[in-house]
Amino acid sequence: MTTIAATLEREAHASALEHSADRHVRIFNRVCAGVLVAFAIIWLVPLAWALDTALKPNAETTTTTWWIHNPTLASFRALFQQGDILNWYAASFITSTITAACTVLVASMAAFALSRLRFRRRQLVFWFVLAGIMIPPQVLMVPQFREFNGLHLLNTYWAVILPQIPTAIAVFIFKQFFDGLPRDLDEAARVDGAGFLRVYWQVIMPLARPVVSAVAIFSFVWTWNNLLWPLLTLTNPQLMTIPVGLATVQGAYGIRYADTMAGAILGALPLVLLFLVFQRRIVEGIAGTGLKG
Repeated sequence: MTTIAATLEREAHASALEHSADRHVRIFNRVCAGVLVAFAIIWLVPLAWALDTALKPNAETTTTTWWIHNPTLASFRALFQQGDILNWYAASFITSTITAACTVLVASMAAFALSRLRFRRRQLVFWFVLAGIMIPPQVLMVPQFREFNGLHLLNTYWAVILPQIPTAIAVFIFKQFFDGLPRDLDEAARVDGAGFLRVYWQVIMPLARPVVSAVAIFSFVWTWNNLLWPLLTLTNPQLMTIPVGLATVQGAYGIRYADTMAGAILGALPLVLLFLVFQRRIVEGIAGTGLKG
């Protein structure tokens, strides 16, 4: 009887501990959910304010109320009438797509060489590549401008695309992923007669699709949002990207807050749709590199 009583007492104690642990887990989950909701609201308020301002006439934008007395789409119509926004969308799409594709190709090939090939000073080369992360892009603008001026490539798409292709962080992300792949795959392919290029293209890259998607999307977004370098290299309105074109419209017609907010919404809308469509790919790509934190 004493043994049975002790067993029942231990089971009751274990059940109480389990119930207490479950209660703490539920409280922790609720706190986390509350924090996430708070951050979501903080993030959404500026977007809501931008949309509210864009739907107001310019004369009402100086008021601090959320209420719109005379909602209108005049600011959006003014952007399409005063600026060549469709050409800017096309220019942004062309430069961002080509830059993203070339970044994936160059970064993945460099990472494959650093991860799979064996050569002297390999680790030194990798650290030399990572040192590029610490160099601010603004430091390189003057020599790059002189270089493209000497090559007569200013005011072309290539002047926007080429400087943005070498990306040290993309090489690092690809290398982290390639290092996690078993080398048995390479050896099995080489036994079948495959060379390094075939191993890279037909064995490694198909497995790296989540990382390819993540790097391509981040490169696309970075190129789409880039303002300073395209502003220096592009003067032809037909070649201007969205940020440059909207900046010229604001400069030409003065600061009109409704038009400015409408331009910001139109410029960011494709990126929001891109994230909504490919958010799963982005999460999978970042998780696959081991950079979850």
